Amino acid sequence: MDLLTAISPLMVLSGFVVGLLVGLTGVGGGSLMTPLLILVFGAPATTAVGTDLLYAAITKSVGSVAHGRKQNVDWAIVGQLAAGSLPGSVLTIAFMYLGGIRGDSSPRLITITLGVALVLSAAAVLARPLLRRMVHFHAGERRPSTAPLTVITGVVLGVLVTISSVGAGALGMTLLVILYPGVRLVRLVGTDVAHAVPLTLTAGMGHLLLGAIDWLLLLSLLIGSVPGITVGSHMSARLPERVLRPILATILVVVGIRMLTK
Repeated sequence: MDLLTAISPLMVLSGFVVGLLVGLTGVGGGSLMTPLLILVFGAPATTAVGTDLLYAAITKSVGSVAHGRKQNVDWAIVGQLAAGSLPGSVLTIAFMYLGGIRGDSSPRLITITLGVALVLSAAAVLARPLLRRMVHFHAGERRPSTAPLTVITGVVLGVLVTISSVGAGALGMTLLVILYPGVRLVRLVGTDVAHAVPLTLTAGMGHLLLGAIDWLLLLSLLIGSVPGITVGSHMSARLPERVLRPILATILVVVGIRMLTK
C-alpha cells in the first residue's frame, strides 16, 4: 500500500505522454524523457540519465523480442556495435567515477552532452525522408565490409548514451543507414533496437554504481509509458509524419538549446 501511495500520478502521466510520443514518432524515449525529468521535475541530471537508461533497457527489451521473432535483426551488426559500445560505456562510467560524478548532481558534462545529442537527434529526425530514399535506392546491393567502422560507431554511441541517455535511437539509426544503405529499413530498425538493450542496460548498471537511479521514479514512468507506447503505435498510422516530424525536431532543438544554456 505504501508503494502505491508513493507513486506520483504526475510522473505516471508524464510516462504516458512520453510513451505516446515514442509510439507516434519512433524517436527514443531518452530524447524526450531525460530533458522532461530535468527541466520540468527538477531531477538531478545524473538521476534523470541513470533512471532513463534502465527505463530504456526494459522497454526496448520488449521491442527487441518482437523484432527478433520477425527476423528483423541483423545479429552480426548488433555484435559489432556492441563490441565498441559496451567497452565504451564501461570506460565512460569509470571516467565519470574518477571525475567525482555521483548521483543527485548535475555536472555540465551531462547537460552539455545532452544538449548536443538532442540537436543532433533533431537533425536525424528531419533527415528521415533522405534516409528512406537512400535505403530504397541501394536496396539489395551487396554491402562492403564495414566492421571496423561499425565498431567505431558503437564506441561513439556507447560514450554518448552513457553520458546523456540519448543517441541509441534517432542517431544510431541514422548512422546505421549511412553504413548499411543496402539493408532493408525495417531490419535496421530492429538491429538498432536490439543493440540498444545491452547498451542501455550496461550504462544503467554503471549509473547504479554511481548512485544515480530513482527506483520509484522508474516504476512510475513504466506504469504510464507502456500503455502510452501502445496507444501511440496504433495512432501513428493515422497521423501524417510530415506534420509530426518538424514539430518533434523543433521541440528537440529548443530543449537541446535549453540544456546547453542550463
